[in-house]
Amino acid sequence: MDVILLERIETLGQMGDVVKVKPGYARNYLLPQKKALRATKENRAYFDTQRAQLEAQNLERKSEAASVAAKMDNVQVVIIRQAGEFGQLYGSVSTRDIAAAITAAGFTVNRQQVHLDQPIKMLGIHKLKVALHPEVTITASVNVALTEEEAAMQAAGKTIRRGGTDEEAAAETAEQAKAAPAAEAPAEEKAAEAAPEKSDETADKEPKKKKAKAKKSAE
Repeated sequence: MDVILLERIETLGQMGDVVKVKPGYARNYLLPQKKALRATKENRAYFDTQRAQLEAQNLERKSEAASVAAKMDNVQVVIIRQAGEFGQLYGSVSTRDIAAAITAAGFTVNRQQVHLDQPIKMLGIHKLKVALHPEVTITASVNVALTEEEAAMQAAGKTIRRGGTDEEAAAETAEQAKAAPAAEAPAEEKAAEAAPEKSDETADKEPKKKKAKAKKSAE
């Protein structure tokens, strides 16, 4: 589907560009968020008449975002989660969780503004980008910890030892390696079960054939 961008979108282009996108992306995100218009003849004409106003509005929003960014850059938020002894979370921290934490810290953002390649699944401090405007982004730090005390230690750069001894960690890794082949066994069993079975009649004939061949060879 061809659309006209109403603002700069990093992966697509600048305001006014006509770009081709997947229909689902356009219908579910670009069009309802008013970030683009369908590239029809009527909409092209409408955009041309409104371009100056749209650019002025964009500059105003950019200026406001830059003002907020000056106060917000390097914002740090704490998210408390349960985790295993080696720091792996029971679940994960999503963009929705991060947006809620930043909003609670006094800066209103939504989950679409949080740029996270994949959900956070480990304890620790994770840095990511937050887009306040298509042309203004800031860096945020998400401190994921078991407790507020532990979060303070992580923020201070102190090492938190997890999971007991190095030997225990190595033992767990070894156990996981042993479990891998075992996990493949059911698939092999299924393949064997799926293979056609020989009938009793066929099974009876095979020994007879072998005996006949042996007798012929002896003659």
